[in-house]
Amino acid sequence: MRNKIVAGNWKMNLLKEEAQSLTAELIGMIKDEVSRPVNVILFPPFLYINALIQQCNVESRIQIGAQNCSNNSSGAFTGEVAAPMLASLGCKYVLVGHSERRSYYGENNRSCASKIDIALHHNISPIYCIEETLKERESNIHFTVIQKQLEEGIFHLSKEKFSNCILAYEPVWAIGTGKTASPDQAQEIHHFIRKAIEKKYGSDVAANTTLLYGGSCNDQNAKELFNLPDVDGGLIGGASLKSRSFMNIIKSMP
Repeated sequence: MRNKIVAGNWKMNLLKEEAQSLTAELIGMIKDEVSRPVNVILFPPFLYINALIQQCNVESRIQIGAQNCSNNSSGAFTGEVAAPMLASLGCKYVLVGHSERRSYYGENNRSCASKIDIALHHNISPIYCIEETLKERESNIHFTVIQKQLEEGIFHLSKEKFSNCILAYEPVWAIGTGKTASPDQAQEIHHFIRKAIEKKYGSDVAANTTLLYGGSCNDQNAKELFNLPDVDGGLIGGASLKSRSFMNIIKSMP
């Protein structure tokens, strides 16, 4: 059975006190309002990871992840944060290949592959982000782009290692724009990804791989998206910065 996950990517937002207050609100709301099995992962800025891990010890349904990690385990890499450092804090997840990392910092499929390797080596589960731009979709090459990201970024893994990964589909044209892929568009890509996984690793692995939608999912459209057969949750951006809107998304999980 696939894990149902709602993940909140806070990006470069919130001061420490705001982050702790938001987390406290979510802990209380989940305890009072959520009875169904759904896992919540928060991705705060690096500075707050340790404090929030300690804060969430009282609510096992909330885990803390990192927004990025280095593809080196140590060394003279000023400003980088290594996977073993994250693991030493108890961090269980890391985002790899987010569209902003690709577009702003030049990350590519091959650098993502090395980050996935080092995260798994330190028992951190990667959430590998795959995407297409509006130009790629309008040029009708989006399936080719997605397939290449899978083959170069994550399909080098063994079946056992791949089973510890989560994938998130991000239509770049729907991130921060207020636009959302239609349910048909979201399901089409998620189904394509699952079939590609099945071809590579077999039907059992494909059936148990969690696929998240990451394109302007909010409390108005989450229920419809989460009810799609190949969508297992969401990677939420701006809507995860407000406790009530994020909780409404969590409660949208069927």
